[in-house]
Amino acid sequence: MPLSREYVLALLDTVALPDGGTLVSRDVIRALDVTDGLVRFVVEAPTSEQARLYVLLKDQITALLTAAAGVQSVQLVFTAHGPTAPAAKAPASAGAPPALKIGQHPTPQVGGAARVTGVDHIIAIASGKGGVGKSTVSSNLAVALARQGRRVGLLDADIYGPSQPRMMGVSQRPASPDGKIIIPLQAHGVTVMSIGLMLKADEAVIWRGPMIMGALQQLLTQVQWGQLDILLIDLPPGTGDIQLTLCQRTELTGAIVVSTPQDVALLDARKALDMFQKLKTPVLGLIENMSHYICPECGNEAHIFGHGGVVQEAERLGLPFLGALPLDLDTRLAGDNGTPIAAGDSVMAEAYAHLAKRLIAGGMA
Repeated sequence: MPLSREYVLALLDTVALPDGGTLVSRDVIRALDVTDGLVRFVVEAPTSEQARLYVLLKDQITALLTAAAGVQSVQLVFTAHGPTAPAAKAPASAGAPPALKIGQHPTPQVGGAARVTGVDHIIAIASGKGGVGKSTVSSNLAVALARQGRRVGLLDADIYGPSQPRMMGVSQRPASPDGKIIIPLQAHGVTVMSIGLMLKADEAVIWRGPMIMGALQQLLTQVQWGQLDILLIDLPPGTGDIQLTLCQRTELTGAIVVSTPQDVALLDARKALDMFQKLKTPVLGLIENMSHYICPECGNEAHIFGHGGVVQEAERLGLPFLGALPLDLDTRLAGDNGTPIAAGDSVMAEAYAHLAKRLIAGGMA
């Protein structure tokens, strides 16, 4: 049987737990990834006491998977979801992992912009202002690239207003086996991480700049991204701390700027473009979102936010124009429901597929 997630899960379903059931029937497998012969996952026990029992199975699990055809190596960690019951203190090596803290001052970085380990290309998706659909473009482009066979990551760097957990349909808190490494989630073929996954749904982030910059550094360097062809970073609107920190500390392939054709949006988009120029970050192209609206009743095409402004701006600056995306109700509904429209077979899915193909053809993904 070819090596796949389903095959690995079938094997793990044969491993009986000391307190009943199997690894699969008890639903304790998290972040399972099967790539190029490497099998890695987290065993998340309900309590730390159970985690101490489960860790005794490590050799059995490793031997079982290593003996399977196509498996070259196995990486697994054990963690606990719930609190420790009152009991005598256990040795640190057998206890629950330290709590993961997000939001701290950034650590010094020597030597300029650095690569993210295992990631070939990093593209920032930016906008000068909010409300232009940048996060919608980011999630759908990530899914479209994954459907083109690329190994894709999506980092929601909008610390104050994270929206990717909702748009990608993920809500589980990422595991951290040691209080440092963060195991990202998987959705629609994309590796996803957002600070929104570390907070309660309605909890506000009330941080000053240094904590914001530290959080971004953690999300880039402590997340176990694995081997990725491309990592898309959904930036917050504007030209603030996050953008400055990312461009100065991370080796970026480049940035894509999203704007509506509206004059007010273009004013702010120009500021974003000027920022990237000053920070010496290549701009890979511009996308015009909400370019037009087609009435579902009569088929009439209306230009609610103007027309062609982003195309003209791209021509004026000598930058690639990557595509125009309409204002579309189904796209909004799909994002609200946690399944990006690019995961389907609609006209909009094809539009995002075309955009993904352009990036691939240009060697950017």
